[in-house]
Amino acid sequence: MRNFDITTLRSFAAVAEAGGVTRAAGFLNLTQSAVSMQLKRLEDLLGLELLERSGRGISLTPAGAQLLGYAHKMIALNDEAYARLTHQSWEGEIVLGVPVDIVYPVIPKVLQQMERTHPRVKVQLISSYTRELKKTFARGEADVILTTEDTNGPGAETLARVPLRWIGAPDGQAWKGRPLRLAFCRYCGFRPGALTRLDAKGIDWEMAVDSDNDRTVEATVSADLAVTTSLEGHAPPQLAYIDAGSGLPDLGLQRVNLYCGAAKSEIVLAMAEALRQGFAAMSATPAAA
Repeated sequence: MRNFDITTLRSFAAVAEAGGVTRAAGFLNLTQSAVSMQLKRLEDLLGLELLERSGRGISLTPAGAQLLGYAHKMIALNDEAYARLTHQSWEGEIVLGVPVDIVYPVIPKVLQQMERTHPRVKVQLISSYTRELKKTFARGEADVILTTEDTNGPGAETLARVPLRWIGAPDGQAWKGRPLRLAFCRYCGFRPGALTRLDAKGIDWEMAVDSDNDRTVEATVSADLAVTTSLEGHAPPQLAYIDAGSGLPDLGLQRVNLYCGAAKSEIVLAMAEALRQGFAAMSATPAAA
């Protein structure tokens, strides 16, 4: 049997995520030629082309995309086993920023995983809106953030593409009313797009709740006094998705994006990998209707 080398897989994953050998070499503290040689050995081992090289950079071939998923798992397992057996768990502190509407169900599991694999690492979780989290990240006050956006920002890695859905009270009737009564937080990133789509479809609406507090929105919607929006799979448990045949406009897809700081320490890389695994597992589980 032929065996993969973890160091080589680590270089391959770094190149795939950085989009080029030069940037990856900087993250790995290796020379560009050393990283290139590792990639060639990996392609020779498999007899496959893993990367497509062009003037615009490097992208994964289908075989490369398939290998990347395995590489992430093998690297994470290697690091977990080494830390456990040698008692040399990394120490330090990391600040993770997550939008309020996607804290559940993935983030608690990620925090549990980090506590299990890196017990000496303190994770500080901050929760806010995407706009505010990106400002915090730009100021260097967060090491890793997740965002919900309809596009990719510079340096973003998309972890999932998730439908944005209308939600209301279980068996509620508020969605039938005209003007349609809405409940949104003032800084909700989904609000402008939802209003634009309602206007485009000619549906009259009025803002029943315009609040700074998500709990106010949830209470109003659960009382069947208004409707709001949520990413599929992330709606509060006391609310329900409104059927696609309701006549309300389709809200399209949103991206869950990952941003990591330029100084990608082992702790940051471990957190990023835990988030990848968490959202990959969620994507593999069908959401309730």
